[in-house]
Amino acid sequence: MKHTFNEEDTSRIIEMAWEDRTPFEAIATQFGMIESDVIRFMRYHLKSGSFKLWRKRVSGRATKHAMRRPEGIERGYCSTQYKHRGK
Repeated sequence: MKHTFNEEDTSRIIEMAWEDRTPFEAIATQFGMIESDVIRFMRYHLKSGSFKLWRKRVSGRATKHAMRRPEGIERGYCSTQYKHRGK
C-alpha cells in the first residue's frame, strides 16, 4: 500500500520512529504503517548514515514493540519528554 503524507505527518512519523518508547504499533495506529512500512519510509527519508544509525538503534529494542515491552509500560513516551511552559 502506498502512503502519501504531508510535511507535518512525515516529520511526526520520523520523530516517533526515533523515539525509544514509541512502539511501531503506535505508528501503525496513527498512520496505518506496519513496521516494514516504517523501515522503508525511514530509508527513503533519511540520509544513508542516519538510516543505518536508526536501524542499529531500534533493532532488538524491546520498547519499540508493544508485545515485548516490560509489564507496566503502556505509554508511548517518557513522562518528562514533553515539557509544558507555565501558565
